[in-house]
Amino acid sequence: MMKICVYGAGAVGGHAAARLIAGGHAEVSVVARGAHLDAIRTTGLFLETEGQRIGGKPAAATDDPSTLPQQDLVVVTLKAHSLPGIAKPLHNLLRLGAAALFFTNGIPWWWHHGMDEDGSLKLLDPEGVLWRDLGPERVLGGVVHSSNAINAPGIITHYAANKWIIGEPGGGTSLRAEEASDIFEKSGLHAPISPDIRRDMWEKLTLNIAANPLAALTRLPLGRWVEAPGISDLGVRMITETLEVAKSMGWDLTDVIDPAKAVPTRPNKSGGRPSMLQDVEAGRPMEVEAIVGQVQAFGRENGVATPAIDVVLPMLRGLDVAVSRPA
Repeated sequence: MMKICVYGAGAVGGHAAARLIAGGHAEVSVVARGAHLDAIRTTGLFLETEGQRIGGKPAAATDDPSTLPQQDLVVVTLKAHSLPGIAKPLHNLLRLGAAALFFTNGIPWWWHHGMDEDGSLKLLDPEGVLWRDLGPERVLGGVVHSSNAINAPGIITHYAANKWIIGEPGGGTSLRAEEASDIFEKSGLHAPISPDIRRDMWEKLTLNIAANPLAALTRLPLGRWVEAPGISDLGVRMITETLEVAKSMGWDLTDVIDPAKAVPTRPNKSGGRPSMLQDVEAGRPMEVEAIVGQVQAFGRENGVATPAIDVVLPMLRGLDVAVSRPA
């Protein structure tokens, strides 16, 4: 039976792990921490979805991946800024030829793999440890569309969407991508294989580039943006700039994404609390560079002006310092 580890079984990773456990098609281990880990060890990991509760006890639950046997697939759902710290443990967890499937927001550290340039993106892997100690050849790219939250230790609540796009960094398909997609699909996770995973990343980034930073900076969930005129307009400009950066790099989405319609306001609707807003409220670091900083960097490399992003990014970096590293 295939051995799968979900490395970072929080809201998103916990969703995937619970379905994989319930499906029974793989031997599933999870890496988690704190009270959440204690609950998983004691009673199991469960997903509340569409009026049902599914899941169970994993084969192993730990905060120390070195205690696990080598895996056939590791599903990584940690936030981008946490990844350099797990490069060696993740490498050691993979059996020979196994892949690490990264479901992370924004632009990934391995972006240059298979392209003309080489090496990690410096904003996301400053010392190059992921490129050196893990290796980009181990990577499967992923884009997840799913809204979830940890409702209580060991219990994930699923609110909307269940799409887990998988793709080879070099494009096309492969046996390892097909195997990952197959085990996900059998477990109730919709997992199409993308012929161009970077395009899927740009498409999701147009949803995140405005929603995440502006909700965090204003402390307003999406449903309350209508109470503060101008926020949505700023969001439109940030999305427009992101589309221009993507176009300059060979991914033209301007014919399929309308910035005015992509601004994720939700008037008169509950919810709409992007991950950056949740991080600010919890005092956690935000994925500033993966979602916003790298877009600005790409723009500068390719001669694309990003005036709205240029204003928002320094304030977002300042907020990240104030919240996650208070004096």
